[in-house]
Amino acid sequence: MIKEINAGNLKVKIFNTRAEMGRCAANEAAACIRKLQEQKDEINMIFAAAPSQNETLAELVSSEGIKWEKINAFHMDEYIGISADAPQAFGNFLKERIFDKLPFKSVNYIYADGESYEDTCKRYSDLIKSHPIDIVCLGIGENGHIAFNDPWVADFNDSEIIKRVELDNVCRNQQVNDGCFKTLEDVPTHALTLTVPTLFNADYLFCTVPAKTKAEAVYNTVNAEINEDVPAAIMRKHKNAVMYCDSDSASKLL
Repeated sequence: MIKEINAGNLKVKIFNTRAEMGRCAANEAAACIRKLQEQKDEINMIFAAAPSQNETLAELVSSEGIKWEKINAFHMDEYIGISADAPQAFGNFLKERIFDKLPFKSVNYIYADGESYEDTCKRYSDLIKSHPIDIVCLGIGENGHIAFNDPWVADFNDSEIIKRVELDNVCRNQQVNDGCFKTLEDVPTHALTLTVPTLFNADYLFCTVPAKTKAEAVYNTVNAEINEDVPAAIMRKHKNAVMYCDSDSASKLL
């Protein structure tokens, strides 16, 4: 680790490489899981789907001493209007990288065949209410979003658990920059996302943020005023939040 910074309650850990960053994030998340499993019969986790999570998920899959069969898994956000088998669908991203690789007690996807998004929101809200979230593995966007809570739709006092949102162009361009879509026109314009309070109310947040394209967002998460202009800044108020960065994403902090 190059450096550790405290920003309010948020711990920021900076590493030379993405590999070191992902390894530490996964090891600390795994230790948290093992600790909770000594105290509870089952735990509930939410996972983000993005290339920023690749290193953390790969390390977490190989972690030892975890009773995955006692973990309920949830996914964080999903495009509206994308085909069920599209590789860009976030559910498929997680299915490939973690959900199909481990024997979870349950895997809960946002979309179900034939549902309207209103029915999806009702079903998924009921699931989250009945499974209080212990751990969230997340990232932040180039515009400072968490999940698809972009600055102009984020609400720190949101009464919804999951909601339909329109994606701004910074957010949509990020999907092109990440290599998920070829052009901006290919990126869906709307999505369903778990809201800021849904994520914030989890007991533990493990936030992995690599890459130069996230440098401004990382800097603002640590330094900007805590409001919806930088949704990720809310983590500075969380009792158990850690943000893991590589030297590129943390370049403005170093």
